Amino acid sequence: MIKDNLLKINSRINSVDHKHQVTLIAVSKTRSVDEVRVALDAGQIHFGENYLQEALEKIELLQDKDIVWHFIGPIQSNKTPKIAKNFDWVHSVDRIKIAERLNQQRPKVLGKLNVLLQVNIDNEDTKSGLFVDEIEEIVNQLDNLTNICLRGFMCIPRPDNSADSYKRMAKIMTKYPTLDTLSMGMSADMEEAIANGATLVRIGTDIFGKRMQK
Repeated sequence: MIKDNLLKINSRINSVDHKHQVTLIAVSKTRSVDEVRVALDAGQIHFGENYLQEALEKIELLQDKDIVWHFIGPIQSNKTPKIAKNFDWVHSVDRIKIAERLNQQRPKVLGKLNVLLQVNIDNEDTKSGLFVDEIEEIVNQLDNLTNICLRGFMCIPRPDNSADSYKRMAKIMTKYPTLDTLSMGMSADMEEAIANGATLVRIGTDIFGKRMQK
């Protein structure tokens, strides 16, 4: 099932008229190591995790595999040391304090940690992320951090407003020509996201099926 689903998702990605590279992130939170292995065997390389402790267990068990790990969940300050040491990408940086901690705690031997700033594109009280008018200041502050590399932005729009939100994120990207990554789009709306410049799409249920209740 997982292999067939990956083929379907990649076919959906390819069906969108776009000239940029799009990378599929398999969102593997709450999924077993065996399920991740099946996806790996089908050629999937990029995996996204929300829950640190669960992710660390998978990373340990799969350390012999060629995997690019993305942390995509909310970040508490006490979690930054293990995130900095175990992940290749972090999508959910929403304040300078977190960026500074990740920079300080990233082992130099691992090279720079790729980070994205999470943008609260619809100004929702229930979601994390920077407001649009806060972006420029933090982008400038990140220039001084040498162990992380700001690559772009991530957003999770309101479901009833995703098309407009993605267009606004695309406009924001044009202001920062040195950045190359836009993480947006999930199972229901990834075509719209790709059409507006998404380079990373985060897909869970449409790859692994419905989640088991914890």
